[in-house]
Amino acid sequence: MSELRTIKKYPNRRLYDTAISSYITLEDVKQLVLERAEFHVIDARTNSDITRGILLQIISEQEEQGNPIFTAEVLAHIIRFYGDTLQGMMGNYLEKSLQAFVDQQHLFREQMRTLIGKNPLAMITELVEHNLSLWKSVNDRFQKPYIPPETVSELAPLSQQVAQADSSAATTSAQEKPRKARKDHKD
Repeated sequence: MSELRTIKKYPNRRLYDTAISSYITLEDVKQLVLERAEFHVIDARTNSDITRGILLQIISEQEEQGNPIFTAEVLAHIIRFYGDTLQGMMGNYLEKSLQAFVDQQHLFREQMRTLIGKNPLAMITELVEHNLSLWKSVNDRFQKPYIPPETVSELAPLSQQVAQADSSAATTSAQEKPRKARKDHKD
């Protein structure tokens, strides 16, 4: 774990990070949270810890941008817990619920990483190469030139089919001639 950073908030509302000896913004504090850095914010005038207030300010700004996490209904429920006998339990419940959600999210990501593999780009490349080889195989089959049979035995089924077609055509033709002759004779 890293050393606890101290950020001082001055009356002019500026935040001073004592670890880097520089003024920072709320966006910088948000980045510290995302990096899981240990820090606390103190009021430079009173030396009181105001970390929660700064974090609430960051949440408030985030809620105003894009899609909020807290709906008006959720915020109303939270406000109703203040002063209630269950107020002490509510904070603990929310903290444990969020930790369970974070743990499940971490587990899901690990399972996806295991399923996909360590390198998603390699998996996609392998899939594309496999699909290309399938397309090439299908394309080769469609573009194969006609190769005539080389032996007489390969021609036998074809010659039988041709002979059957000829005999049925001859039978049909023979039946047509007497009818035609009768028609001619009547006239």
